[in-house]
Amino acid sequence: MALPLSSYVLSHKLSVNVSLSPFTPKRAFFPTYFLFCSNRMSGKDPARLGRSEIIICMSKRTPRKELVEQHGFPFHLYMSTIRDRMKKFDTLVAVLLVSVQICFLLPLVGNSVSAYPAMAVLYSPDTKVPRTGELALRKAIPANSNMKTIQDSLEDISYLLRIPQRKPYGTMEGNVKKALKIAMDEKDSILSSTPTDLRERGSILYASLIEGKGGLQALLESIKDKDPDKVSIGLASSLDTVAELELLQAPGLSFLLPEQYMKYPRLAGRGTVEFTIEKGDGSTFSPEGGGESRKTAKIQVVIDGYSAPLTAGNIAKLVIDGVYNGAKLNCTTQAVISENGLSKNSGYDVPLEIMPSGQFEPLYKTKLSVQDGELPVLPLSVYGAVAMAHSEVSEEYSSPDQFFFYLYDKRNAGLGGLSFDEGQFSVFGYTIIGRDILPQIKSGDIIQSAKLIEGQDRLVLPDRI
Repeated sequence: MALPLSSYVLSHKLSVNVSLSPFTPKRAFFPTYFLFCSNRMSGKDPARLGRSEIIICMSKRTPRKELVEQHGFPFHLYMSTIRDRMKKFDTLVAVLLVSVQICFLLPLVGNSVSAYPAMAVLYSPDTKVPRTGELALRKAIPANSNMKTIQDSLEDISYLLRIPQRKPYGTMEGNVKKALKIAMDEKDSILSSTPTDLRERGSILYASLIEGKGGLQALLESIKDKDPDKVSIGLASSLDTVAELELLQAPGLSFLLPEQYMKYPRLAGRGTVEFTIEKGDGSTFSPEGGGESRKTAKIQVVIDGYSAPLTAGNIAKLVIDGVYNGAKLNCTTQAVISENGLSKNSGYDVPLEIMPSGQFEPLYKTKLSVQDGELPVLPLSVYGAVAMAHSEVSEEYSSPDQFFFYLYDKRNAGLGGLSFDEGQFSVFGYTIIGRDILPQIKSGDIIQSAKLIEGQDRLVLPDRI
């Protein structure tokens, strides 16, 4: 199992040894019996007042009947009491053994039991973490609540399509009808959420969502035909239209940055960075779909200022300043990492910036506790996720310039499909073009150039700190 990317690894070792050796009493040994005698009868005898129970210790050689009766307790009642208490004692022992087995997850077999060291397992059965950069970016758009409800209803269909053999087309049909009803009933609310100067474009997208070739009504017909390929294509088209309409509704940040971070560069929206990668050893890249091999390859990354405005803003500024041009790349089994210490006076010590799912603004200098159910809006557990490395000084801050492409592999993840490093790094975007190039990158390959090809108008550059 691959180790986490974090700079430290916490390990916990639990070892429990239980001896279950059989015991055969010797003849010289005389077992001791504990006699519990209850006497709760009220009486006038001062000697009995306040003495509700008598506990007597005796060996096997002690005449039990005489000893019992000399304390005024009938022998047959004594034997009944003993049998009853022994049954309760047996039950208690059984309960304790089961409790120990459940708590420590140890099979009680053999003469000794040990729990060996194990990596922590991240498990959350209801996560539904996005598995592609496109889906993660779509879910991260802060848009009209009606549009989000439509999107969620359609996203569920993508999970239903994964069911083999008998697919639940009836449920899919219900989801589309629900989305269609909301879209038609809330038309005014949806369009009024679009800025006035973008209202015309919004109206065109709305009409396409309802009646277009890749719209909801066409998707409904594909579901009725029970053709999974047509449903998949129609769903992708509808969701693309939904995303376009949502982006029109979210022209800037939906929250105010803390005052202490107002002097940092920030990206108020989305941007796209194009990296041109060159082989350092003179070899070539092979296109996934075939074709001629090339000495350079292009990778495009959408950076998201909606969820990580400071981190995305810092990267955008570094790209514009040409910091990454000529930078070398290093590779591990889990990541492609950029060279460190490039920015000199250009980069900022940006705090760790993670927006939790369901929240409206990022947390700063705070990691998420995935084990407690906290998940980021921009998850790391996506192949091609792009995040900042930690600062060499403190993990409350990101590196001023060092970033990495995350090579997510479900085989190295927890049971919930989550990376062991989820919620530990500032993720700021996803690779949308050139994912097939990432596994071909080797240590020593070079970023020939990095360009901000979209989003420069959304980059805010205050005075330096």
